[in-house]
Amino acid sequence: MLATLTGERFSDAEWIYERKLDGIRCLVHRSGGRVSLYSRNRLELNNSYPELVDALAAQKGDFVLDGEIVAFAGHATSFARLQQRMQVNNPDKARHSTVAVYLYLFDVLRHDGRDLTGVELRQRKAALRELVSYADPLRYTAHRNRDGVAYWEHACRQGWEGVIAKRADSAYTSGRSKDWLKFKCVTAQEFVIGGFTDPQGTRSGFGALLVGYYEGDELRYAGKVGTGYDRRTLDELARKLRTLEQDEPPFADGKLPRRRVHWVKPQLVGQIAFSEWTRDGMLRHPRFQGLRLDKSAADVIRERPR
Repeated sequence: MLATLTGERFSDAEWIYERKLDGIRCLVHRSGGRVSLYSRNRLELNNSYPELVDALAAQKGDFVLDGEIVAFAGHATSFARLQQRMQVNNPDKARHSTVAVYLYLFDVLRHDGRDLTGVELRQRKAALRELVSYADPLRYTAHRNRDGVAYWEHACRQGWEGVIAKRADSAYTSGRSKDWLKFKCVTAQEFVIGGFTDPQGTRSGFGALLVGYYEGDELRYAGKVGTGYDRRTLDELARKLRTLEQDEPPFADGKLPRRRVHWVKPQLVGQIAFSEWTRDGMLRHPRFQGLRLDKSAADVIRERPR
């Protein structure tokens, strides 16, 4: 179940409010003692987060849970820091990583053979609170029953991503829903990488990424992203991009940069923060935050407030 972006901020007793976490979505399947972690695009994540697998294997019963894997930089969740673990696919190396990860659980879909997706959200969260023994790295996602606007204001002061508002009596449904709404503090979303420019001066790897989003079957150009990279990211991402090069641009738009540009197959997805959209549909002050391995390029659209 996915949340819909909204420009509204409200307080309503028929809704609950949770902290929006800056990590990767994770569905947990536990059956007969075996645990499998899956991303939104159904990639198994067990090798990258073995400590989470261990903690879930120590629980009782069979279940399907929904949550978010995060890493912290100070008191704020950091997608950039989580990147260091997302690139590790070896359990032994992951266990020795200096980047600690946590799984914040916020919903339960099934428990001991019982389908809970039709049960209202408040009851599902009560069940979730009881069925797991919470100790790091497993954490319960607390919520507020009122004061949605005040909680969003608090989130923004704390430097959080924002707040997720959820209709308290809603069922769990597949896909994007207006029963879950995003109150964002930070403007950021995923974009498809369709090209890159040559580096200049002392910079290595590449100069900027050329990114876009899908409207139907067409990839729309949204601008260049030239900041947010460290040396390691520049070099590693450049190697990935070189293997995807193609002669023609993947973008449907006609007004594209042409000098010192390389086009790539639209397979990689990046998380981009930005200040706003311009009138002509370009990103203003975009900043790269990391690659998203948990989302398919074909699913990337422009997020618009409802």
